[in-house]
Amino acid sequence: MGIRSSRVIGRDAELAELSGALDRAIAGRGGAIFLVGEGGIGKSRLAIEAASRAVAADIPVLQGRASSIGPLVPFRPLAQALWSHFRGGGPPSAAELDPFLPVLAQLVPDWGRGDRPRESGSLMVLAEAVFRLLAVTSRDRGALLVLDDLQDADAETLFILEYLVDNLPAAQALFVGTLRNEPSDALRLATSGAQRMSCAVVELGRLGLSDTRALAAACLETEPGRLPSAAAELLWRNSAGLPFIVEELLHGMVNDGLLVEGRDGWRVIGELRARVPAALVTSIGVRMEQLGEQAGELLSVAAIIGRRFPLTVVQTVTGTNDRTLHNHLSAAVSANLVTTDETTPGWYAFRHPLTAEALLARQTPARKAALARQAADAVEKLYPGLPGDLCALVASLRLTALDEQAAGRLFAETGRRALDAGAADSAVTMLTKAVDLLAGADTGDRAEVLETLVLALGQTGQFDRAVELSAAFGEIGTLERAAKLHTQLAWAAYIAGRHDECLAQIERARAPLGSAISPAQQAALDAVEANLWLDVPGRAGTAERLARQAWKVAEATEQPFVVCQALQVLGMLALSRDLTESEHYMQLARRTAEDNHLHHLRTQALVRLGGHRVLMNGDEQTLLLARADAQRTGSITLHCAVDSVRTMHAILRCEFGTAHALLAENLAVLGRLRLTALLQYAHMTRAMSAGHRADRPAMEQALDDFRDSGGENAQEMVLSIGLARVFCSLLEEDFDRARRELGQVVELEDRRPSRFHLAGQHGLRTLVDTLGGVPCPEDGSAVSGMRWNRQFVEFAHAVEHGRRGDAAAAGQAVASALETSSPYPLARHLGLRLIAEPAAADGWGDPAGWLKEAEEYFHRREIPAVAAACRSLLRKLGAPVRQRRSGVDRVPGDLRASGVTVREYEVLVLLAERMGNKDIGARLHISPRTVEKHVASLLAKTGLADRAALAEHAGGPRPGML
Repeated sequence: MGIRSSRVIGRDAELAELSGALDRAIAGRGGAIFLVGEGGIGKSRLAIEAASRAVAADIPVLQGRASSIGPLVPFRPLAQALWSHFRGGGPPSAAELDPFLPVLAQLVPDWGRGDRPRESGSLMVLAEAVFRLLAVTSRDRGALLVLDDLQDADAETLFILEYLVDNLPAAQALFVGTLRNEPSDALRLATSGAQRMSCAVVELGRLGLSDTRALAAACLETEPGRLPSAAAELLWRNSAGLPFIVEELLHGMVNDGLLVEGRDGWRVIGELRARVPAALVTSIGVRMEQLGEQAGELLSVAAIIGRRFPLTVVQTVTGTNDRTLHNHLSAAVSANLVTTDETTPGWYAFRHPLTAEALLARQTPARKAALARQAADAVEKLYPGLPGDLCALVASLRLTALDEQAAGRLFAETGRRALDAGAADSAVTMLTKAVDLLAGADTGDRAEVLETLVLALGQTGQFDRAVELSAAFGEIGTLERAAKLHTQLAWAAYIAGRHDECLAQIERARAPLGSAISPAQQAALDAVEANLWLDVPGRAGTAERLARQAWKVAEATEQPFVVCQALQVLGMLALSRDLTESEHYMQLARRTAEDNHLHHLRTQALVRLGGHRVLMNGDEQTLLLARADAQRTGSITLHCAVDSVRTMHAILRCEFGTAHALLAENLAVLGRLRLTALLQYAHMTRAMSAGHRADRPAMEQALDDFRDSGGENAQEMVLSIGLARVFCSLLEEDFDRARRELGQVVELEDRRPSRFHLAGQHGLRTLVDTLGGVPCPEDGSAVSGMRWNRQFVEFAHAVEHGRRGDAAAAGQAVASALETSSPYPLARHLGLRLIAEPAAADGWGDPAGWLKEAEEYFHRREIPAVAAACRSLLRKLGAPVRQRRSGVDRVPGDLRASGVTVREYEVLVLLAERMGNKDIGARLHISPRTVEKHVASLLAKTGLADRAALAEHAGGPRPGML
């Protein structure tokens, strides 16, 4: 007889908190709750109850648990949870999820596609991918993620959970985790999250006597009053109020005939005494004896494997036939000892971890070692290659069997697999264990494991420990392998931004080999060092020399990764002198990466190519191709980098709606992923957008955020001045301030050269200086030829030619400038406003026409200072000036963007009332003929078919309509 309560007893407050949190998640504010308590206290039962309530409300539920063999299998709880919900199906359809599918394929392999590689990427990116998946899954309905036994979770799972805890309030998902109240990384995560109010920690206490009685009554499907007081008191005393043990002890009392059901309720038969087990181990032992010796053997083998166990392995070890196995297993299920594992066909699980622990406690060390050896042999025989979790399982079994070298080799393999999957922290744990176990093994085997461990330490940022171990590696490995290891550590240090450590590792790689270093090894080191010097002011020559050396040698020695590293440095350096040369290097890097299946480097080269082409001629096509490639391969950082460049380009083109949409999504991701460099760039583009709209308060706020993110020392600092402050000053007609700020750009570039060329030092400053009387320089540099810069240089040439009396050349220069500036309406009209004054003074061009065009543009853009200046200059020229009506703020933004005037808007509003031209004219004091002209203009500007469509459009729920 299986005895278990169908209801949760004594947890009303906890259930209310879980229900409230689920309701809040459905309403739009997700969250996280950790259920904490000792083993057997009822944590999992509460989580199951929460899941049941979610299922009843038709809310998606994702359930998983940490590995029964401890923190050795990275991502297992999350992978199991995703598999529990998405098994056999594809991912949700959502554009914001698409770039993350290659990353999510780490957890759900079925989501990988043959045309794109599975990305191991960074943990932060995987965490963002899981967050987005939960956000999409929970949209408009809520979702519940339940993970059990987190005290056994791996470091990578806990990293992702911490990310979710901090960010789930922005989704409609609730996370519920269970863990024991014993020291663990999971408990520290929960505690720190509660301290910063990111999650709730619910500590479960033991049941009192009344709740113990109610629980026992619920198990027996009776009322508490029909249970003998003596039985309730014994259960409470012997269980110490732990629900799991209450049920176990009650099961023993009923099976032993000490507690029987009669006509008037349950009653005690005989003396209620020590026959009732006082400890769980004894209780489980009694149950085992009742099931029989063969069943006990089966369960002992299962327990040595862990809480979860494959039935085929148990059958192989015990030699039991199918029928006997089925009978014993059914009896164990009926006795509430084991249950089917719904996540994996052919696997079973103990109903509670304490059951497996109690079974193991009954075995002697020698017996446990023998069972572990037999189980390991069976797993290796049944599952060649030990796929998935099985390698870690057999490693643990071999260790229990006291076969340290076999265990060490398996832990090493498990560590290598974890490192390949991007789980560097778990890899460090397993490889450290492997190094210790292989202390007496063959030097070559130990050196190989140590090499992998040092690389894993480098990836986790533990450079001090990596350096310490790499010194030992030099003693047991060859000098060549040691040099290769130091080279890889140098690159990891460079990627992590630890430039001093990068240089130190380069020196450690070169020193032992001296003149004996091979050309291939020298090229690999040169490529790393070239990348390092690329960002250091004054070291461009050194970077180029090293990159060129590395490129030639790496090609000869067939090192495509090194070739790509070197070519990208050469491409970046050539950008300032020859755009065609720069493009050539980047194309070579792209083709090399493509031919050698270096997916990340191929995408990186495409991103840089796309950026170059935007600079050269404003063409975004390659950039969009790079974005698609980054999305296909799951290169989230590069995907964000592309959108950052697209944001800047959209602002230059005055496509502020597009820019703000890109910014809104990018800022959220960059903040969560802590991509500091790209976050600085994003804040800079926010400031730039505000500056290009003459919104100084918004610009200053964005610049404050830029500085708070470390922007003062970033290369983007020069852009924050030249593309934000300078433009805002010009749009305020504050030319003295703009000149000072352009001076700051030049001073900063001289002191701290950057790789950014659009800050004004190569274009806008030329125009401003020329307007101030400085002779226009003949600058044929590549950066002055970039389209954004070129438009200002050509306007400057026009002013210079006009000043010299060459009206024809000035006219040609203006025509060229207008052609160049066609994608950039703000720069185009600002240029016309700026050159109109000297054109009028020197008697060339069409200053009145340019001022009218500029005035119309700035009036529609609601930039009053420049519009007013244009009108003032027109009056000085004696040209007619258009009357500007007040009330422009009443015209909705989309209509203003289409050029709809205040008077046209007034006509449109009255059209909604189905008024004729005569009535509209009478209302507005204009003639019916003028009304008709306004209607015709409205049709042209809105693109609507006829007057009826205009009336219907005007009568709709448009923001800003009267």
